[in-house]
Amino acid sequence: MSQNAHVTPDDTDKMSLEGDPHPMTDIKVRPLVFDFDAILSGPVWSKSSPEFSIFINALGLHVPYFERYLIAALGKAKKEITDPELRKDVSAIIGQEAHHAKNYMAFNKYLATHYPKGGELDAHARKYFTEHMKTDDLKRLVGFTAGYETFTFLAGMIILDNYDAWLTDSDPVMKALWVWHQVEEVEHGAVAFEAYQHLYGEHEWYRKYMVVVTLLHILGETHKAFIHMIATEGYFRKPWKALKAYGFFWSVMSRMAILARPVFEKGYSPRRHPLVNKRQNPVAKAWRKFEGKGGAVAKIDRTKMEEIMAQGVAK
Repeated sequence: MSQNAHVTPDDTDKMSLEGDPHPMTDIKVRPLVFDFDAILSGPVWSKSSPEFSIFINALGLHVPYFERYLIAALGKAKKEITDPELRKDVSAIIGQEAHHAKNYMAFNKYLATHYPKGGELDAHARKYFTEHMKTDDLKRLVGFTAGYETFTFLAGMIILDNYDAWLTDSDPVMKALWVWHQVEEVEHGAVAFEAYQHLYGEHEWYRKYMVVVTLLHILGETHKAFIHMIATEGYFRKPWKALKAYGFFWSVMSRMAILARPVFEKGYSPRRHPLVNKRQNPVAKAWRKFEGKGGAVAKIDRTKMEEIMAQGVAK
């Protein structure tokens, strides 16, 4: 193990170009609970973009079991980390991901009541990550986690940047779930990377290799669930509708792959990725400010989002 010192963010890593705190500062654990029994729209919960609903349901199906894997991986890594600030960040990401996993496992039960293979897909994901938690060595645990977190961070920014197109007219519970999740994925988006650099920084090739491995894993798991879901929703009975859904799937996955290019550059840090270092996402900025003042965010309808955004621009 390299036991490199924690790469302390410099001033440019702490502030965006707009002068606001960098979105990867102040990792806050928010123990939110979402009432999936209150969903009125069914599993295709976004009228703004039905394809997005199905895509993100499919992608999210295996996510809680990766999050449990992350908790195990970084829990073990924390014992080997000597930098106190990084240890603090690791504790924060473990806290956030524990609440993510709890909510998404509950949502998977909801999906299983609508999709015939939902329970089977959930069980497959559970088995895969549970077995790998036991058999992967520490380098693989942390490397896979850092690679996977590359894409949860990027997906977070893609979703937040497409709020108007994908989430404006959507179920209040699901809108709240995904905004919360993506804000926090961005907040802790550098932690697994920095844990890997601290422990195995001299093995940069392995980190980059894990980025490719995890992208292929996310693609395969999401595609399998997506095909089942659009089939269940009757998309294949209308070829143009199926093509539109498939086009959406590949456009988002391609976008994630393209945005991952900086990850392979020398001196890369998630804190300096253009998506977070060159501007602030207004939804994330407003949501953090609103929630930080005690605002209720477990259900977000149009009126609540207007309130959130108004506070985001208030002095």
